This record gives sequence, structure tokens and C-alpha cells, in this order.
Amino acid sequence: MTRLEAIARNIRKDTLDLIVRGKAPHIGPSFSIVEILVALYFKCLNISPGKSRNRERDRFILSKGHSCAALYAVLARKGFISRQVLRGFSADGGTLEHHPTRDLGRGIEASTGSLGHGLSIGAGMALAAKRDRMKHRIFVLLSDGETDEGSVWETALFSSHHKLDNLVAIVDCNSLQALGKTRDILNLEPFAAKWRSFGWSTREVNGHNLGQLVNAFNKVPFRAKKPSMIVARTSKGRGVSFMEDQVLWHYRCPDKTECERASREILG
Repeated sequence: MTRLEAIARNIRKDTLDLIVRGKAPHIGPSFSIVEILVALYFKCLNISPGKSRNRERDRFILSKGHSCAALYAVLARKGFISRQVLRGFSADGGTLEHHPTRDLGRGIEASTGSLGHGLSIGAGMALAAKRDRMKHRIFVLLSDGETDEGSVWETALFSSHHKLDNLVAIVDCNSLQALGKTRDILNLEPFAAKWRSFGWSTREVNGHNLGQLVNAFNKVPFRAKKPSMIVARTSKGRGVSFMEDQVLWHYRCPDKTECERASREILG
């Protein structure tokens, strides 16, 4: 097992513990982004807890804010959030809600969760950086179901028009959303081709393959004067056999028996 694979396993276990302790939903969509977050935070992003307000830092926006348990687990491993604060997720008196609230000291760049907003925020940051002649990059992680929102495609046009090659979007394509399969609710395919037609330089990767993810992140921008899109093909509930590709786990919190079974599978 590589170092990054070990980190991903621990993050998935931490995410499980957070959700069960807080009796929270969204374990499926949290599990599908674990490897994406690990590749970003442990190999790619120019960030550190001691420089969380440095103007030259990279920015990361979790547009699919309902998956924040995985983000909180990563921020804790990176030293942005203490274990005591982490234990306050979804708890009376705690400070970590079911959707992220902007807190630069804790590494949270934007308040998100109302889907369709994160890419717009990121595009604004990218345009401001261009005009200020700054070199940092802005990464935005969306869900595939989120791209049902028209604001996403408005921003796609805006970003290519303004040649925002400092903007990187990643879509967690797990093929499920809150009420069913994306192809049944609003078919997105051919997905990568759509982004190319909007002027984005686009690549598809296995969203659970850390090597492919790191390689893609290290090569952005893929083309000068074009925003970069990474279509990450994933599985909802990844890492736990009875949760994978099951829409039930968009909302349901595991009970004690299910938690124990999930822990055994995650830890091997």
C-alpha cells in the first residue's frame, strides 16, 4: 500500500466515524470524493495551516458541500482543524455544520452547499487573480448531479471567454444523485464532450486511482488560456461493498451493525 492509499483509507474511516457520531447523512457522496481530496491536499495544492491567509495560496472550493465530512477529515489530517473541533461535527455546541461555512483559519474558502454556486465563486476568484497578476490556482469540486443547475453552464461559458487557465474544475461523476441515476433524471452524456464544446480543456480519469488523479492535477492547466476540467469517474459509497452505487446512502446514516461492518471493510 502506498502512502497516499494509506491516507485515503484513514480518511474514509474518519469520515465514517464523523457521520455515525453526528447521525448525519451523505456518507455515499462523501466516500466518492476521498481519493480526489487526498490527491489534492497531499500532493498538489499549495496550502498549509500556517499560511491559510497567504494571498499566494491555492484555493479549493467544495461546491458539493453536502460531502463536507470527507473535507473536514482531510483538513484535520492536514492540521487545519483540531481533533477537538472535528468531534464537534453535527453536534450541539459544535462549529462544523452539515455544509461548509467560510473560515480561512480552518482552510475553508467558501460557504457552499446550495448547489450550482461553487464554480461561479471559483471563476470570480480566478478572474480577480488574473487581474491582480497573481499565480495561484483555484480548484472547484462539483457533483455530476449539480451540473443540472444552469448556473454551472453560465460559468462554463464565462470562464472560457475570460481565458481562466488558473481555474480547475473537477466533477465527481458517481452517476447517482439524491433521487436516482443521473442518466434517468437528466442525462449528462457525452459529458466530457460538453465541457470541450464550452471551451474547456478536458480530461477523464478514474476518480479512485490516486496515480491518475495526481498526474492530472500536476499537469494543469492542460492548455494555456483555457480553464481545465477533470471528469473523475467514481462510485458512490466507494470502499464499502453494501454502500457502493446505492442511492440509499445519499441520505441514510449507518446503524451500529452497519458501521462495524463498514469499518472492517475499510480497514481491511
